[in-house]
Amino acid sequence: MFERTISLVGEENFEKIKEKTVLIVGLGGVGGYATEALVRTGVHNLILIDHDTIDITNLNRQIISTSKNIGNDKVEEFKKRIFEINPSCNVIIHKLFLDRTNSNILDNYQIDYIIDCCDSVDTKKLLIDYSIDKNVKLISSMGTANKMDPTKLEIIDIRKTSYDPLAKILRKYVNDLKTNKKIMVVSSTEEPLQKEGLTTLVFVPATAGILCANYVINNIINS
Repeated sequence: MFERTISLVGEENFEKIKEKTVLIVGLGGVGGYATEALVRTGVHNLILIDHDTIDITNLNRQIISTSKNIGNDKVEEFKKRIFEINPSCNVIIHKLFLDRTNSNILDNYQIDYIIDCCDSVDTKKLLIDYSIDKNVKLISSMGTANKMDPTKLEIIDIRKTSYDPLAKILRKYVNDLKTNKKIMVVSSTEEPLQKEGLTTLVFVPATAGILCANYVINNIINS
């Protein structure tokens, strides 16, 4: 099933992709497309963390949501979807809100990459700390709400971000850590639209998720 992937990246690189373990935290508009892209590119080992269920409001942007699975756990639905794409995958799921009270579960696994697609600032800080402490490569998605232009997204060090309220908080956090490690993020240079509440269409979060997956795959191939 991966003949076209192998013909592009080569057998050796495909085996590298296949053997790595990727943790995805958050399976919403961004994390769903990141997971989908990883599986279809050949990643076989995935750890999925999300505490949420599928809601009718997810239908406009989240790849896992359909009119038939509203109310179901996102992690369970994604596990089924992954096996429908590639039954050879090894998929570990945790239905929980990851925080510092339960993050020790990560120590049970040999994680090569983390894709952070969650909405919680505290969890994002936790994952930055974990990536530094354990020397695990991390790509973190910044805010995609109230933005319309997916072409304004870029993969960049957190220290170089702009026009992103979430990135501003994390930029200060990373600067205060005084770490030399690059903290790579997917962030938009588009100023958020002034809307009541957080709203979004599929285009920006989907593109952010694919960029996160693309970062991981390129890093595997080039390392």
